[in-house]
Amino acid sequence: MKIGFIGLGVMGESMAENIVRKHDGRVYVSDLNRAQVEKLASLGAVGCADNSEVAQNADVILTMVPRSEHVKAVYTEILPYIGEGKICIDMSTIDPAVSLECARMVKTKGAQWADAPVVKSKPAAIAGTLGVLVGCDADLYPVIEPILRYMGCNVIRMGECGAGITMKICHNTLVAEIQNGVNETLGLARKLGVSIDDFATAVSYGGAGNFYLESQKENLKNENWTTAFSLENEHKDLGIAQRLAAEAGCPMPGLQHCKAVYDKGMEMGLGKEDFRATYKIVNGIGG
Repeated sequence: MKIGFIGLGVMGESMAENIVRKHDGRVYVSDLNRAQVEKLASLGAVGCADNSEVAQNADVILTMVPRSEHVKAVYTEILPYIGEGKICIDMSTIDPAVSLECARMVKTKGAQWADAPVVKSKPAAIAGTLGVLVGCDADLYPVIEPILRYMGCNVIRMGECGAGITMKICHNTLVAEIQNGVNETLGLARKLGVSIDDFATAVSYGGAGNFYLESQKENLKNENWTTAFSLENEHKDLGIAQRLAAEAGCPMPGLQHCKAVYDKGMEMGLGKEDFRATYKIVNGIGG
């Protein structure tokens, strides 16, 4: 089986590298950044001139690009080269409505579709320990699960097409709400003389223990805003969640509060910083 991977950004680069290392077969790659293509080619991938070349050669095409409009543009571009027997797996975090639109495009050509966005960030992408949330036809799942496990150790089918990306938006919304709680209570504790280390240890002893604080404690302590997952990407995801909540008639005041924090971050020009930089916004530290 020949695999194609389109989109070699922060996450896609390491995801594709894991496929190259673990897959017994050719892996075709493309990206707008030629340096990324050449890097993967040096590791054993077949570097392609464009996305269409990937689609022409691969049996399974995976995409990992930033936004809804990018996913739609990629599949519009490669649609002439998609047909019976091909499988398309989009791993981007986008609007579920756009994912379903692309699924319909692909299926009208006789190919199969799965949305399979990932959770966790760059270190897990490097280690191949991502979580993968899958939406696809039931009979397709056992075919693609081994490929997804090249990149992730926790893979779950959430339901039919659209279910994976819907769950990813819910996941990221919950992360933002947990993050906001950490930002507020940690800020208060520090002003009252409690260190970050003692705060994190004490939280771990009780019901407030959480992965976000455990994984970000050192970065917060060192005021390290180096980007693993950007503030602007989480801002985009919260915007999608707002639309889904409105369509479902589901009031979510916590979401609205978090989105306002991210709106302010974007206004402050913090979009390219890591999403943990919301700590600065909530606690009035500045840009």
